[in-house]
Amino acid sequence: MADVVERATREETMDTRTCILLGAPVQDGTGRLGCDMGPSAFRAAGIGPALESLGHRVVDRGNLVPTATPSTPHPNDRIRALPETVGWTTALADAVYLAGADGMPIVLGGDHSLAAGTLSAHARRAAEQGRPLFVLWLDAHPDLHTLETTESGNLHGVPMAYALGLPGFEGWFPPLAAALDPRRVCMMGLRSVDAAERRILAQSGIRVHDMRAIDENGVAALLRGFLAEVEAADGILHVSLDVDFLDPEIAPGVGTTVPGGATFREAHLIMEMLHDSGRVTSLDLVELNPFLDDRGRTARLMVDLTASLMGRSVLDRPTRSY
Repeated sequence: MADVVERATREETMDTRTCILLGAPVQDGTGRLGCDMGPSAFRAAGIGPALESLGHRVVDRGNLVPTATPSTPHPNDRIRALPETVGWTTALADAVYLAGADGMPIVLGGDHSLAAGTLSAHARRAAEQGRPLFVLWLDAHPDLHTLETTESGNLHGVPMAYALGLPGFEGWFPPLAAALDPRRVCMMGLRSVDAAERRILAQSGIRVHDMRAIDENGVAALLRGFLAEVEAADGILHVSLDVDFLDPEIAPGVGTTVPGGATFREAHLIMEMLHDSGRVTSLDLVELNPFLDDRGRTARLMVDLTASLMGRSVLDRPTRSY
């Protein structure tokens, strides 16, 4: 009976959140234009009203702008837009940290380089609170390149490496107030991993459930074990949802499509289980490129997934035709 009461209390808390929307029109981390339109697409797809319909209070703080950062050449001449990415990291780290004091930050991206700022902000706040921070990384890619190992030079491939405190970012990116514990990071949906990232994953202690593991075991069993660890540690949980976690057949609006991603029901089941856990305190929605979308199809799906995370059940979801 005590467990039932505790779970009901957590669910009630999650059902009455103040959701703080922060637009991050970042496209400097990718080599393709269009991600800067992501925040507008999420708003046009109705993310605010969707959250309000579930009983949440929504505060939209508008779009952020990057902090001015001087340009300093890096020895890896493949790197693109380093000062711009550092400027976004600084701005996001400050804004997300402040938002965390007032409610649940939901960052509307923007490419995944923005996670360098969001992860560092959440790690800082969790350390100050004395709470263990866990991260669920829903992505086709681990984004574990350092400034030295990136060959594409696109910095949406480095935010997890930076947030873990891997070497090579000192003097370029802002110093970390607290680094993530790799043993508290779970990556689901991986299916595009470079050789350098494979080596880091093998040594890191990060829990990895690639698409083969999902195919063999199902998302529920894999996620249930991770959530049990969050519960046992009385942890808080950040979710970073990349559009390319989803199969491109259902989510075409992304510049990094990789076949064989999560299905509609797998994605919604993950969100529903996260809601049931009552542990999620922050969310990133990243890599939406409306220029590549089909009449807003991907934006609406991402809004629906957010609604599932925040308490909407399948039976409440309206049927749509495309």
